[in-house]
Amino acid sequence: MPSISPVSAHQQERAAEPQTSAAGSLPRMARNRPFGWLLVITGIVGWLASGTLVLEKLEVLKDPNHTTVCDVNPWISCGQVMQTWQSSLFGFPNMFIGIVAFAITITVGMALLSGATFARWYWLGLQAGVTLGFAFVVWLWSQALYSIHILCPFCMIVWAAMIPLFVWTTIRNITAGVIPLPARATRILGDSGWIITALLYVAVIATIFFAFIQVFAGTSGF
Repeated sequence: MPSISPVSAHQQERAAEPQTSAAGSLPRMARNRPFGWLLVITGIVGWLASGTLVLEKLEVLKDPNHTTVCDVNPWISCGQVMQTWQSSLFGFPNMFIGIVAFAITITVGMALLSGATFARWYWLGLQAGVTLGFAFVVWLWSQALYSIHILCPFCMIVWAAMIPLFVWTTIRNITAGVIPLPARATRILGDSGWIITALLYVAVIATIFFAFIQVFAGTSGF
């Protein structure tokens, strides 16, 4: 009677990975375990920043004169941003959205690390949520720079967490075939994940610099 050898842990992990199209194998960061860690880390960073903003918002509601932990000067102030209509776009403080959304992100990441697999519809749902979150963050970023003219440090931490989260969720879904693209485009995107992430960080830093160039140059009048 032939014996059956146990499957190694490495083989089990590879078997659990989603299959990609003719573009080739998945980029390392798009595989289940690395991607799971990315979700957990960005989720924790975003959740902690959102949680801090929630606590500060509650203090502001109790005492309108409360000085938040990130009230540094007229251009860097969470408290002043919290008083704008943009901070409660849907009728309640935006940071409550972050508390829920990043908790879901952490949960999905932990599930991937434990070996869970998800159907295509689930990945499409995650993609939709992350994309909407990224679009919302871009809008808040534009409002902070060009309408409010005040930066909220903990909001910027959320921006920083959303960039790799959006980039790698999209690349993961493209290279795994959840979002169909031509093989060449899939391969290029799969090889460019961290480059795209870095370029987005550079773009954010550059826009902040030029939007507040008078402050950096010391000619703001304050």
